[in-house]
This record gives sequence, C-alpha cells and structure tokens, in this order.
Amino acid sequence: MIKSKIIMDFDRYRRCGIEEAVMCEFKSIGQINEILLQAGQQQRRLLLTRLRAEKFNALMPELQPQLQFYQECDCALLGALELPTTAATIAIVSGGSSDANVCHEARLTLNYHGINCDLFQDVGVAALWRLQQILPELQNYDLLIAVAGMEAALPTVLAGLTDAPIIAIPTSVGYGVAAGGNVALLSCLASCAGGVMTMNIDNGYGAACAAIKIYRKINKHST
Repeated sequence: MIKSKIIMDFDRYRRCGIEEAVMCEFKSIGQINEILLQAGQQQRRLLLTRLRAEKFNALMPELQPQLQFYQECDCALLGALELPTTAATIAIVSGGSSDANVCHEARLTLNYHGINCDLFQDVGVAALWRLQQILPELQNYDLLIAVAGMEAALPTVLAGLTDAPIIAIPTSVGYGVAAGGNVALLSCLASCAGGVMTMNIDNGYGAACAAIKIYRKINKHST
C-alpha cells in the first residue's frame, strides 16, 4: 500500500536563503488544503504559485480569508507581506504587456523575501526607442531581470547596453513557432552577449530566487 503524505520543507530558508514555496498547478485541492493546514499549525508563511482563481475559490472556506490572492500572477501568500522600504537595486524589464503575469510573479517573490524592485513593462525591441528612453535609468540597477516572448531579443540587447548581470525569462507568448516559448528559450541560451543567465520558460519565481541569492551575497560582502 502506498500512503501519500505531504512533507513540507520549512527548513529551506536556513539552508538556502529561500523560503518554502508551493507550486499549485498540478496539486489537488485536498493537497493544497493540507499544505496550508500544516503551515498554519507551525505558524509559517507560504508563497503559493500557479494558483488559479477557480482553485483558490475551491479551498476550504476557513483557509481562504488567511490568504492574500494576487490574480495578476495567480499567486497567493499565507501570512503578512512585509513590504520593503529600501531603494530598489533590481529591475524587472519586460518586452510586452502580455508578459505581465510572469513579471508580477517575479516581483511578488522578491517582495515576499523583503527585497524591493522596480518594474518596467512594454519596452521591447520592436520599438527600440522605448528601451532607449529608460536606458539611463536602467544603468543605476545592480541586476536586471529581462522578461520576453516571441524571439526574446530583449535580454541580449540589455546585456549589450548595460553593465548589470541579466537574468532572462523567456515566455510562452508568441505566434506560430514562437508559441510555447521554445524559440524564446533557445534565443536566450544562444545569446551572443556575455552575462545572460537563462531561466526556464515563464519561470518568474525561479528568476526571482536567483536574484535573491545574488542580491544577498552582494550585500553580505559589501557591509
């Protein structure tokens, strides 16, 4: 007999500097309820990603009020969000407004870990003047998260114009062969510009976690 039990990793922050998070897309309502009950019993915060509205609405009625639901990125938080007050040294830059959900997932993950960031949307290379207008401002950031679909040229262009390391998030936005994000992924992996680190398709959470580790190491050694 196989006995199914949810085992949470509440020690992750101590080991890795990243809080436990739950990807809900492939979990049942019952599994998510159990996870939330475990976290509540231990008075733990949780970040839940890929939690669609219909799945959130199906959770136990007594659990729903304990969650802050962010429909713009299909995420939820259990526990308080302590908004950072420090000036942002990380910027999220997106090629188009269709990438908004991925951008907001990355931003919420950063904020959840107490790190501020600024978001610049709809500045893709199809109208390069939009990026040129904000380029002087982007030069002030220590780290850039570049979010782009289609052929995902934005991360390469940013890497060729700024001295910040670039974390690229290829997205599944696009027509024809670009739909699904594989063209964007290959484009980022094949970038001719140095300093581009590529995440998996639509992985805003993963990009934010990479940025968190870089940010904390930089600040640890600069103090």
